[in-house]
Formats: sequence, structure tokens, C-alpha cells
Amino acid sequence: MFEKGAEIVYPMYGAGVVEFIESDIVDGLEQKHYIIRIPNGNLKIKVGVSKAEKIGIRPVSSDEEISNAIKKAANTETKMQSNWNIRYKENLEKIRTGGIYEVAEVARSLCLRERERGLSGAEKKMFNNARQIVLSEVVFSKKMAKDKAEEYLAHELFC
Repeated sequence: MFEKGAEIVYPMYGAGVVEFIESDIVDGLEQKHYIIRIPNGNLKIKVGVSKAEKIGIRPVSSDEEISNAIKKAANTETKMQSNWNIRYKENLEKIRTGGIYEVAEVARSLCLRERERGLSGAEKKMFNNARQIVLSEVVFSKKMAKDKAEEYLAHELFC
């Protein structure tokens, strides 16, 4: 269970903070919920404590974990499916895992594809989403301003 103030990552949305934990009585049973603030998009999300693990909510990666995952993504040869529909589904599954390496890998591969051939509208949106998810975790983990984190990502992912 996370505490108030915990920095977490919500798959598909990125890093955020548990603002508080509230209790509700539903059918005579007490149920606890996290109220999570996600700065990216200025979102507030209410998630049942009992469902958080199933959803994939996890603590923000350490500075070292972030650095290693981004370096691994940057140095891994990108194998992209030529069929955009299959490629889109594969990338969406990677993003849904919420893992920093998987999401960084998607951001990098789509960036490279955009340079080579361009992206469809749906893939451009996915690229921006993946990049923002990674960026949000870098900001939290490395305690960087957003503009510095953007520079760091561009330099490390060569994109």
C-alpha cells in the first residue's frame, strides 16, 4: 500500500503523486481509494487500493533504474513491424505494461520511424504519449525541471 505523498507511475498516464487516501463505505464494507494527481494533463484519478497492483501502479523508478532503462532502449536495435496496425498493437501493449524500459523503447522506435518514413496520426499520438510518460518519470526520479528532462531524453535516446 502506498502512503500519502508517494510518487507512483500509473501505466498509460505516467508519474504522479498520491494526494490522499480516502475511505468509502460501499455495501457496508470499507473500501480505500488512492486519489492520484498526474501532472501530465493535470489529471486526478481515483483508484481502489485493492486494484492498484492489478492496474500496474508502481513506485517511480530510481535514478539509476531510469538511466539504465533509457540507455538500454537507446542501445537496443529496433525491430519494427512493417504493418502499421500490428506495430501499433505491439507498441500499445508495451505502453500498457507501464515499465520504463518498454515505454522508452516505444518512444525511441517511433521517433526513429518518424525520421525515416513519418508516422500516421495514431502513431504520432502514441509517440507523444510514450514520450510524455517517460518524461514524467524522469522529472520525478531525477528531480529535474521538465525542460532539462526533455534535453536529457533527447540526448540519451538520440531522438
